[in-house]
Amino acid sequence: MKRLRFLRCRNGANFELFEYESPDQNRQQPRNSDVGGHHIAFYVDDIHEAIAYLNAKGVRVLGEPTVRDSGPHAGQTWIYFLTPWGMQLELVSFPNGKGYEKETTARLWHPAIRRYDY
Repeated sequence: MKRLRFLRCRNGANFELFEYESPDQNRQQPRNSDVGGHHIAFYVDDIHEAIAYLNAKGVRVLGEPTVRDSGPHAGQTWIYFLTPWGMQLELVSFPNGKGYEKETTARLWHPAIRRYDY
């Protein structure tokens, strides 16, 4: 193991991110849709502030934010970025809720909500 980082997400989950190194290592990053692919998204209230923070730290941000303005994910914005060793992660934001919430009382977990009765 070359590098290990722990991330604590406020009142939510803790994550461990590893960078491994070995002579027979496959350096091809799997796509999210590949077997063995992965997907970790971090919720942020202000995606533009979060992107500015990543840019200021020299983190490689991939493209421009994708904004959903219709359908069940209306109100959601997301963007991918890379760890220093190339692992793809995501920022996602929907501070005013999502489109589907107009039709149901079901809600996604949100780090600012401390109750467990949803």
